[in-house]
Amino acid sequence: MAIKKILTAPDPLLKTISKPVEKVDDEIRKLMDDMLETMYDAPGIGLAAVQVGVPLRVIVMDISWNKEDGIKEPKYFVNPVISNKSKDLSTYEEGCLSVPDQYAEIERPEKCVINYLDYDGKEKQEEVEGLFATCIQHEMDHLEGILFIDHLSKLKKNLIVKKLVKSKKQSSKERIVA
Repeated sequence: MAIKKILTAPDPLLKTISKPVEKVDDEIRKLMDDMLETMYDAPGIGLAAVQVGVPLRVIVMDISWNKEDGIKEPKYFVNPVISNKSKDLSTYEEGCLSVPDQYAEIERPEKCVINYLDYDGKEKQEEVEGLFATCIQHEMDHLEGILFIDHLSKLKKNLIVKKLVKSKKQSSKERIVA
């Protein structure tokens, strides 16, 4: 397994609509393994393939992971499709590995049904709610080229993007000096 570089906004690849996976094979499983290692290292609870520069419909998540106890319960989603979103909404303060150190309250459907292929390519269906529902919807947005900041007002989004660009410039200057 290998830790991959996570793309950060405003990288144009993050706006790409990801393509469906033809078949879950060893290459896709290796991608998922690398993504999972990358996500844990970051650390985060979800990661879409496009965030590591691979515009395929692949997501890894582990919402139960706790660095302190080390227990991991990874989930793998290939070609996920969300249906039956509830009309009831819930709000979570969301962050994103591709939008580092920025957070905002985002409202999403409280429950949804997800159909997907698992790590072995088997068809699955789950009804999810709470943090799981929020996280899968956040990651599914990535597959459509949408970042959580795209759910904010234009003013808030522009402020965050300016901070990210400034931060990138600062870190590149620091690297040159170091």
